[in-house]
Amino acid sequence: MIITGHLDGDSRCRTGDNNGQLIMCIPGCGGTGKSQLIRALTKYFLVTKRIQMMRKLAPTGIAAAEIDGMTIHSFLGEQRNSGKARTIKPGDLKLEKEWALVEYLLIDEISMVGLTLLAKLNRIICAAKHTDPQVPFGGVNVIFFGDYLQYRPVYDVPLHTDFTLPVKSKSNKIATEKQIQQRVARSLILQINCVVKLTQQMRTEDLRYLQLLERLRHGECNYDDYELLLTRVVGQSSVPLLSDSPWNKAPILVFRNEIRTQLNHKAVSHKAQQTGQTPIVCVAQDTCKGKPIEDRALIKKLLELSDSKTEHLPGLLPLVPGMPVILTQNIAIELGLINGVNGIFRQLVYQEDSVSTDIISEEFSKNARYVHRPL
Repeated sequence: MIITGHLDGDSRCRTGDNNGQLIMCIPGCGGTGKSQLIRALTKYFLVTKRIQMMRKLAPTGIAAAEIDGMTIHSFLGEQRNSGKARTIKPGDLKLEKEWALVEYLLIDEISMVGLTLLAKLNRIICAAKHTDPQVPFGGVNVIFFGDYLQYRPVYDVPLHTDFTLPVKSKSNKIATEKQIQQRVARSLILQINCVVKLTQQMRTEDLRYLQLLERLRHGECNYDDYELLLTRVVGQSSVPLLSDSPWNKAPILVFRNEIRTQLNHKAVSHKAQQTGQTPIVCVAQDTCKGKPIEDRALIKKLLELSDSKTEHLPGLLPLVPGMPVILTQNIAIELGLINGVNGIFRQLVYQEDSVSTDIISEEFSKNARYVHRPL
């Protein structure tokens, strides 16, 4: 195998213009075995007692947890879209220690990695390795995994961006620092010296469905594909009540946040009635210039705002033990507590003096307990 051969010093795997450095790309659509390959490589490094030489990164918490790695943003010491970059100081002993033994870097889900993010990663690795900035990734061997036709990077430009194409802009406009760094990152991608494309589908055996997916990837679906998808549509007559099994556990997709919120509130009320428990409603604590808001009319208005206007933080969050929940932030990637993971709410810890029985919203039952300051 190319990577293990390179690791073991096989000269046939150390060709190219990068002094034996391996910069590899392993593309493949979903189900072709990319994650399995990463696990196999991890096992090889572990068995040969060289696991300290490997670092695994991914752009999202779910992707990082899938390969037992960490997010690129976590490594950079910044939150996504925070705009606060990690400060790199000469002689950063912590940074140098993090990368002292690392010789192989695996990056998964490359479609979601943008040029700006890759440039930041390259700068930090070069600083940690004390190498010439012109040496890609500080001399560390890098293997990219993913599918360019999947999700694009958020607030960034894809790795496959072609800067040689003409752009509609003023000819005398000076490139910004961000644009310069994006071009630097693009030059790193152009130094990939080995590509192995995974094409054999290992997850799905339905040939007709595979053909549909392949056409869908390239925007070439036909009427037969449309008719096949229609066979998976459940008619309204087949679902008399959403409270009946199995539909009472089926996810509901909606187009508006307001509808989602109303459905979730009804689901909480139904769960409370079903289990005979009292619903608990967490009340948002809004402040103005660091001071609590005392105007009751304004407080009521703020609590009623759609969470699409409050960074997805609801004014009133109803909870009942046993209800399903989804995490919306990375809490502890190493424990699998990551954005998008499903879980079951068990208990809310709060002080009794923070509870109010005053009815704040007519959406909830009259016996609902409103918690203003959970621990």
